[in-house]
Amino acid sequence: MLRHPLSPQPLFHNLFQMSESLKNKTVKGVGWSAIDNVAQMGVTFLVSIVLARLLSPDDYGLLGLITIVTAVCTTLVNGGFTTALIRKKDITEDDYNTAFIVNLALSLLLYAIVYASSPFIADFFKREELVSLTRVASLGLIAGALSLVPQTRLTKRIDFKSQTKITLIASVTSGVLGIAMALLGFGVWSLVAQTLSNQVLRTILLWVIDRWIPKFRFSKASFQELFGFGWKIMLSGLLDTVWKELYQVVVGKFYSPATLGQYTRGKQFSQLLSSNLTNVVQRVTYPVLSNIQDDKERMVSAYRRIIKTTMFITAVGMFFLGAISEPLLYCLIGPKWHEAATYLPLICISSSLYPLHAINLNMLQVQGRSDLFLGLEIIKKIIALGPLFIGAFVGIMPMLYTNIIIGIISYFLNSYYTGKFLNYSSWMQLKDVAPSYGIATLVAVSIYFLKYLPVSNWVILPIQIVLGFFILIAVCQQTRMREFVEIKGIVQPYLKKTR
Repeated sequence: MLRHPLSPQPLFHNLFQMSESLKNKTVKGVGWSAIDNVAQMGVTFLVSIVLARLLSPDDYGLLGLITIVTAVCTTLVNGGFTTALIRKKDITEDDYNTAFIVNLALSLLLYAIVYASSPFIADFFKREELVSLTRVASLGLIAGALSLVPQTRLTKRIDFKSQTKITLIASVTSGVLGIAMALLGFGVWSLVAQTLSNQVLRTILLWVIDRWIPKFRFSKASFQELFGFGWKIMLSGLLDTVWKELYQVVVGKFYSPATLGQYTRGKQFSQLLSSNLTNVVQRVTYPVLSNIQDDKERMVSAYRRIIKTTMFITAVGMFFLGAISEPLLYCLIGPKWHEAATYLPLICISSSLYPLHAINLNMLQVQGRSDLFLGLEIIKKIIALGPLFIGAFVGIMPMLYTNIIIGIISYFLNSYYTGKFLNYSSWMQLKDVAPSYGIATLVAVSIYFLKYLPVSNWVILPIQIVLGFFILIAVCQQTRMREFVEIKGIVQPYLKKTR
C-alpha cells in the first residue's frame, strides 16, 4: 500500500531517499550546523552576560543604532547571489568570480556612502559619537563581502564542520577582545571591536580553509543568470531587514538610547534560540532540498517532519524562556535591565513563529518562485507599518502586542503558496504544530507565576527550570509526543558516547 506523502516519517529516515551519500551529508550537516549555532549561541551568551554587567543600556543602545545601518547594507552586499549560487546545480568558476566581484564592489560603494553620511546619521539620532562609531563598525561590510563566496562554497558541499570550527575560533577570540576592552573602560567601543573582529577573523579563516583564489573575471552571462534569480531574494531580504531595523529606528528616535538598549537586549535573548534554530534549518535544508526539488513526494514528507520537529523545539524553548525571563535576566545581567525583562516574554511569543516563516519561505526559493517571495514580503511590510506607528505614538508594550498579531497574519500569507505547491495547507501545518504550542503553553503557565514568590530570584530561577523540565518530560511521555520521542532518539546515542 502506498504511503501518503504527508504521513509521519522519522526525521532523517525518509528525508532524502536518493543516495546514501546525500543522506549522510544531510544528517552530518544538520548535526554540525546545530553544533555551530549552539556553540556560537553559547559563546555569545556567556560574553553578553559579562558585557551586560560591565556596560550600560546606553552603550547597547548606541550599538543598536549602528546596527540599523550595517544590517541594511549587509543585505544589499549579498545581493541574493548566495541563494542563487547554492540553488544552481551546474555551478562554474565564472559564477563564483562574478559573484565575488559584484559583492566586493557593492561593499566598497556602500562603505563610501555610509562614511559620507555618518554625520547625518549622528544628527538624526542626536548623538555626535555615532560619526566615528559608524565609520569603524561599517568596515565589517567589506570583510563580509570577502567571505560570501568561500562560505557559499562550503555550504554547497554541506561542509558545516569547517564552518563550526571557524565560528568557535572567531566567537571566542572576539569575545575575549570585547571583554578585555570593556574592563579597560572603552565602553561602546568594546562592542564595536567585538563585532568587527569576529567578522574579520571569520573571513580570514574561511579563505584559509576553502583555499579558493578569485580570478577577477567578470561574466555578463553569469551575472544575468544569478542576478535574475537573486535580485528578488535580495529585495525581499532588504525589505525584511529594513522592517526589523525600523523597530529600532522608532525606539531609538522617539525614546532614549538607553531604552533602545533595553529593547535590543530583550530581543537578543529571544534570538539565542529562535534565530539560531532558524539558521540551522535554513542552512542545511535549502541546499539539500534544492538537490531533490524534482521529487515532490519525498520533499513533502521531509518538509512536514522538519516543520513538526523544528516547531516543537522552538515553541517549548521560546515559551519557557518567556516564562523565566524576569528571574533569568535579574540573575544574569542585573536589575538595571528590568525593562528588557518585561519586553522579553512578548518578543518570545512573536519570535516563536520565525522558524515557521523561514521554512515556508525557504520552500518558495527551492521552487524557484523568488517573484512570490518578493511579493509576499512587500504585502507583509505594508501590514507591519501598524505596529511601528503604535510604537512611535502609543508605547513599546502596545507595539509588541500588535507585533504578535502581525506575525500570525504573516504566517498565513507565507504558508498559502507553500500549501498550494505541496498540498500541505496552512491549516494542516497548524494542526501539526498545535500539540507543540499546547505543551509549551502548559509548561510556561505552570512556572510563570512562581516569580511572585517572596524569595530571591536566585531561588526562583532554579525552581522554575527544574519544575518546567519535569512537567515537560511528564506531559510528553504521557501523551507520547512523537517529536519528543524522535529528538530523544537522536540525542541519546550521543549522550551514551560521552559516558
